[in-house]
Amino acid sequence: MELGMESIQYVERHHKHVPATHQCTSSVSKHIKAPVDIVWSLVRRFDQPQKYKPFVSRCTVQGELKIGSVREVNVKSGLPATTSTERLELFDDTEHILGVKIVGGDHRLKNYSSVITVHPEVVDGRAGTLVIESFLVDVPEGNTKDETCYFVTALINCNLKSLVEVSERMAMLACPQV
Repeated sequence: MELGMESIQYVERHHKHVPATHQCTSSVSKHIKAPVDIVWSLVRRFDQPQKYKPFVSRCTVQGELKIGSVREVNVKSGLPATTSTERLELFDDTEHILGVKIVGGDHRLKNYSSVITVHPEVVDGRAGTLVIESFLVDVPEGNTKDETCYFVTALINCNLKSLVEVSERMAMLACPQV
């Protein structure tokens, strides 16, 4: 999806990853026909990613939810992983920014970190949302940068596609069309 000027400014401001030679980075964006408050209400739930992420079966967070909190995520079968341990790195309820770093688990995504931002926009004359998610990750041994970026981008696209569906369904229920 091509980014407009405003989107490019968001990426430059919040999604600057500087990859080392053994890492890859990319970003994905989606336009959602739902207001920011609905979309952010899902994205901000570090403790409940399964609300929109289809590959998450269970998530537990110990203690108070704050920067530095760690969640244990169980992944649904069919993926090359069963668990992921993730730390909340960035959280801004005003600017709608969430950053997560994977710190453990039985998968090949080493030194993975991501930032997701949620921005108001107008979609088809109604309140809508632009969501941008970017990542930085080590390229696993035996893989190329392109293969690694393709795999991670595909996962993010699945998550964002689900976020679109859940958000737009919630928006329809909150304000049914006449």
